Amino acid sequence: MTADGAAPALVVGLGCQRGCPAATLRALLDQALQAHRIELAAVKALASIDLKRDEPGLRELAAQLALPLLYFSSAELAGYRPRLSHQSQIAFERTGCYGVAESAALALAEQWIQAPAKLLIPRQKYAQATLALAGAA
Repeated sequence: MTADGAAPALVVGLGCQRGCPAATLRALLDQALQAHRIELAAVKALASIDLKRDEPGLRELAAQLALPLLYFSSAELAGYRPRLSHQSQIAFERTGCYGVAESAALALAEQWIQAPAKLLIPRQKYAQATLALAGAA
């Protein structure tokens, strides 16, 4: 809880392979939140890399959850490299950043709360997708 009694704003960063269905992303989200005992209601927004702007699964998940979905460029995400729990050379070769889910979660959390953020759930990998959750440090 924050000082005003509100639940802290948490954001989810997502990375996925082309064509990853919303159901896969939702299963990963539900699994991660359940494992960390976090309510879905605490999640205020989703984030990914701008290369995924046209990815139907991400857009469908955001619509299902009625959450905003924001995108960041690889240049915006690259600066988070030192803070990642896992640095993927493959992700770098494909996107220009070393971890889409963690970087996007941190970038959006810091934009959202206007303060430093930390990873509350580090990179989780599942089938065709990755997820990370960030919030106030």
